[in-house]
Amino acid sequence: MPHSASAKKRHRQNLRNRERNRVVKSEIKSKIRKVLEAITAGDVPTAKEQFRGMAKSTDRAAASGTIHRNRAARIKSRMSARVKNAEKGTVAVKPAAKGRKATAKAKS
Repeated sequence: MPHSASAKKRHRQNLRNRERNRVVKSEIKSKIRKVLEAITAGDVPTAKEQFRGMAKSTDRAAASGTIHRNRAARIKSRMSARVKNAEKGTVAVKPAAKGRKATAKAKS
């Protein structure tokens, strides 16, 4: 526990900021989930609308320093690609992790 007055104040600020950051990050994750659900359902107009809201939230979080600006750009880029693929009628499948086989062969 902090002993000096400045350390106590810093601790209070850290707790307050941590809670605020957690709310913002959770909001971004929820908005990403809504975009993905709309894409999965095949509802492209809703996906586009949800994407705009998600992009705005990620930009705002990056501007305030809650998330890194490169992370915000990466999230927007990936979601944009998925929305565009949904428009074309193709659904992007998440690639397998490096070093792992995409699918296991069935035994005959």
